[in-house]
Formats: sequence, C-alpha cells, structure tokens
Amino acid sequence: MIAGLDGLRFSHWQAEQRDDGIVVLTLDRAGESVNTFSQAVILELDALLERLSIDPPKGLILRSGKAKGFIAGADIHEFQELDAKGVIGDSIRRGQVAFQRLADLRCPTVAAIHGFAMGGGTEVTLACRYRVASNDPGTRIGLPEVKLGIIPGWGGSVRLPRLIGAPAAFDLMLTGRTLSASAAKAVGLVDKVVDPAQLLDAAVELVHKGAQRPFKQRFLAWITNTWLVRQALAPTLTKQVARKARKDHYPAPFAMIETWRRSSGGMQSLLAAERKTVVKLASTPTARNLVRIYFLQERMKALGGKESGIKHVHVVGAGVMGGDIASWSAYKGFEVTLQDREQEYIDKAMARAQELFAKKVKDEAKRPEVAARLKSDLNGDGIPNADLVIEAIIERSEAKRELYDAVEPRLKPDALLTTNTSAIPLTELREHIRRPAQFAGLHFVNPVPLMPLVEIIHHDTMAPETQQRLAAFCNAIGKLPLPVAGTPGFLLNRLLFPYLLEAATAYAEGIPGAVIDKVAVKFGMPLGPVELLDVVGHDIAYNVLQELAPFLGLQAPPALATAPEPGKRGKKDGQGVYVWENGKPKKPEVPKDYKVPEDLEDRLILPLLNEGVAVLHDGVVADTDLIDAGMIFGSGFAPFRGGPMQYIRETGADAMLERLKALQAKYGDRFAPRPGWDSPALR
Repeated sequence: MIAGLDGLRFSHWQAEQRDDGIVVLTLDRAGESVNTFSQAVILELDALLERLSIDPPKGLILRSGKAKGFIAGADIHEFQELDAKGVIGDSIRRGQVAFQRLADLRCPTVAAIHGFAMGGGTEVTLACRYRVASNDPGTRIGLPEVKLGIIPGWGGSVRLPRLIGAPAAFDLMLTGRTLSASAAKAVGLVDKVVDPAQLLDAAVELVHKGAQRPFKQRFLAWITNTWLVRQALAPTLTKQVARKARKDHYPAPFAMIETWRRSSGGMQSLLAAERKTVVKLASTPTARNLVRIYFLQERMKALGGKESGIKHVHVVGAGVMGGDIASWSAYKGFEVTLQDREQEYIDKAMARAQELFAKKVKDEAKRPEVAARLKSDLNGDGIPNADLVIEAIIERSEAKRELYDAVEPRLKPDALLTTNTSAIPLTELREHIRRPAQFAGLHFVNPVPLMPLVEIIHHDTMAPETQQRLAAFCNAIGKLPLPVAGTPGFLLNRLLFPYLLEAATAYAEGIPGAVIDKVAVKFGMPLGPVELLDVVGHDIAYNVLQELAPFLGLQAPPALATAPEPGKRGKKDGQGVYVWENGKPKKPEVPKDYKVPEDLEDRLILPLLNEGVAVLHDGVVADTDLIDAGMIFGSGFAPFRGGPMQYIRETGADAMLERLKALQAKYGDRFAPRPGWDSPALR
C-alpha cells in the first residue's frame, strides 16, 4: 500500500508504487470508453495528490488506462449542465486547485501521453514538470477550447505561454489546432518522443534524469511573457485574429489575448484572472451555441455504424467533384478506381490528387502507398469489384439514367450505387433502377477536402441498411452524414439558393457585389453570396436552378436566367461577377459615400430562414437540430448563431415573421411566408 493512500478507494484512478519508489497514477474513467475530466475525476485526483504531497514519492507518472488515448478534455455534457446551473466558476476552481497541487508536488512529475490529449488533457500535462509522448499517428496534443467559445481554464492559458513562449502558444490556443508528437517536441511542448512500447520506460527515465530544454526555448518562454513584450505583442495578435473573426461574433480569442496582456502577479493571481474570463465567456450566446454545435456534430457521427462493408470505391466522373471524392477516399484508406469518358479528364484529376496527397501526407515515404490506392480506369474495369459506385457526372437526368443502365448490370450483388447530384429528385433518377433498395444520393459539398458535410439522400424504396452503410462510409472518410429526403435541392441547396437568388437580384438592381458580400459576412457567413456564386460556378448554379426554381416558385434574376457564357463561369475560369487572380476575387471599390440599404441583411438572410421553416414543415430532415447542423457544416452558416433554426428561436419567430411580411409588402411574393412558421419547434 502506498504511504498516505491507506483506506482511500477510487473509482477512476489507480495508484501503483514501483520498486524504485515512483508512483504511477493511471486514469481509467469508470463506465466510459474515453477519458474525460468530470468533477468526480478531478476530486479524486485532488484527494490523491493531497495525500501524496504529505510524503512525496521519488517521482510521479501520470498516464491513461484507455487504449484510445490520453485524456479528451473536460466532460462537455457535464460542462453544459454546470453552465445551466450557474456554477461553472466552482468547477473551474476545482480543476485549477487540483492541477496546481500537481505542479507544486515536491518530486519530479511526468505525463506519459499516447493518443489524443485535448483541452484539460493537455492542461494536466502542463502542470507536470516533464512530458513524453508516443510517436504513433494518433497522438495529437492541443487546447481547442476556443472552438467552444471559451479559453483554457485549468491553467492552460497561463502555463502554455510560459512553457513554449507566447507566439507559439497563441498560435495553438487562438486556432484550436493540434500538434503531432514530433511537432510538439519541436516547439518544446513535450520533452521526449518515443515508440508506444517505450512510453513508460521513457517516463521513468525522465523522473530519474530529467531533461534540459535548449537555452533558446527557455529564453523565448521568459522574454515573451515579460510586461513590456506582452504590451507590444498583444495588439499584433489581436489584429491577426480580427482578420479572421469579429469580436462581437467570437469574443473568446480576443478575451484570451487581453487576459494574458493585463494579468500579472503570482500563479494564484494569474489563475484567478483566467477563471474570471472563462466564467464570463461561458455565459455568452456564442459559447452556448458552439457547445450545442459540438453535440450536433457528435450526433451526426453516431448516425453511422463502424462497419460499412465498403473497401473498393468506383467513381464515375473525373471533374472537380468526382476527382476530389476519389482522391479524398484514397487518402482515407480506400481502394479507388476513377472513370471518365476521356483519359485527359482522368489525368487532370490524378494530377490534382497528387497535390492533395503532397499536402496531406507529410511523410514523403508514405505518399506512394497512398497514391497507389487511386487508379485510373477509363473502361470501368473496377465496377465489378466495387462495393460502392459514386456517379458524379453532368447534372442531367437522362445522362445519369443512361449511365446507371450501363453500370448496374456489372455490379456485384451487395454493391451500392449512388449519385452525387446536388439537386435532382431521386424519384426522377431511380426510374429503371433494377435494385432501388441499394440506390441513394451521396451529395458531397465543394470543396470536398474542406467541407465536412455529406447529404445521404433517401427515397421511398431505399433500404435502411443502405443509409446505415453510407453513413458508416462517411464516418470512415472523416465526413459528417446527414440523412435527407430526396426532394429538389435536398437541404443544403434548397436553403442556399433563395439566399443566392436574392443576392443576384440585389446585384441586378445596382447594389455593388462588394456591399452585398460585406453585409453577409458581417452577419456571420464565411463569404458573401456574390463571391459564393463565383466559387460554386455560374454553370452549376444555373443547372441547380432549373430544378429548384419551379419547385420553390422562384424566378431567376437575369444573371442566372440563362447559362453563363464560356469562360465566365466564375472562379474556375478566372471570371464571373468578379475577376479572379491567384484564387482571390478582385472586388471593385465602393464609393465612400455609398449608403447601404437598411433592409439588405433581411433581404439576404430571411429567404434562407423562410425555406428552412418550409423544410422542417415538409419533413426533409428529422428536426431543427439537423437543419442547423446541415447548414453549419455544409455552408458555414454563422456558427456562433447556432444555425438558422436556432437563430429564429433566439431572435423570436413572431418578430422574424413580421419582418418577412414587411419585405413581402415592399418587394413581392418571393418573400411570402412559407408554411411552418407556427411550429412549436421554433419557440
């Protein structure tokens, strides 16, 4: 029995004393597959450390008992409950006290990290004297709290700048990005990187021998946290953040910088300032909406099982969408064959794939193995071996049906046939399909490597297992599956196109594109609708509009009433509404005295919200949460607002309905309220 721990029983922690006098503390949270810090876990840790501080061991090693990783951070479910009760401050204080007790322990302390160490999981390692990490690909270390609208609250925002220097620390904390073990070693976040099997031995060696970081790292850590440097560096950091986010939309990164800039004194004073900032941020609508989005993401991941039965993917259509779907699937581990009617199209897609692999696969030695999974297949020889066929050809129903007639007889019995159509109803496409139960829509969002959403489009004769297999496939390639009904436009395009059409209408009236875009970005959209039209491509917009306009009862403005001229399809041609150079639009200057119409934001946003209400009424998706998730992960709809349906609830459905009616009276029936505004789900 370890001295001082006699009689104490623990549910989540195991303490073992080695023959050399080192105590190994292992976290294995009871009843959970992943370690997270609940209040119970923290209280147990604090009790353990209090006893160990009375008679310190030769050293202390902190590790995880879960094969899946180290510690994922705070228990977000519990965090949400504590926020609702107004006691977040108490939970932050408990974590700070426990971690500071670890930092104060009078013996060498080492964190042995394998797999993910996120948020509170990283913060507890920062309270240790040394850190060793395993070099397996799953090891990722970071402080992503900013993505939940808060800042690290258990000492992370205090300790990380003082360990690795303020510039490197804020690069991590302001973005929420994570580091591999080797990258963490390079910046001084970990002291040693070893093979997983050597992790405990390396931790023991650090207890006995310690580690000395290079002088340059230590000097940088000191100098960048002095008062003068903080005052000089903070404005620069704030400007960098302001280029990407507005303070009124996302207050957390700005508050993090300001807390660091003005806080001084001893550790208790610094921790108190950190705690005060977290408590203030946690109560903001932004934080509550971002926490809600976290749970929406978890819900979508849970829609698919772990096994899809899919190993070989065959993609027909090597354009931008088809080629990117093929290369992304190969990057994620699937055998992929890519077919098109001409070899030149496949060659272009294969070249683009090499660019993706070069960007994503950092280890050059592993790139050939990844690239070998993607094969050119002009004649479609991969079809008989494919578990999943994805059609990504031109948006014409007749062309797609002709392709299905040729492909389906060659499929093996359990193979799935899917279409990447962005708007065509599946009832229109499944005519003559021999096995409709195994036919579905699989609508990826452009650009495929960046956008996480995939709409799984069902129809009345599709088998439930087809949806489950496709959802599992989406999980396997790191995408979020969203089941939607196969009506025109599905969810994403049905909501986006009224927004884009109104932007095009406003532009045709003479409102400058740059003004329209600025108003949308100020609302919180990732880019303006005029720029988005150029990015999507006016040819794609025109094709989608042919399906959607009659269904929605909308009339296209002149710019979208006819197919675009060759060479003027948007970003891909270098010319659309804007001229594009080096991937960026050149927007004409707006006169300084130009007066922006007061109702322009409502004109842009309310059509999108109006159609969201109709989608809920029509049962296109299961509920308001999935509408919000689809629009956030598929279009980047202002995450801090929680999604279109959440925005309606927070603003007030009745007030928004009155604004819609006012637009109808002024501009016409395209603003007429759609059915469903009386839904209890909007209140």
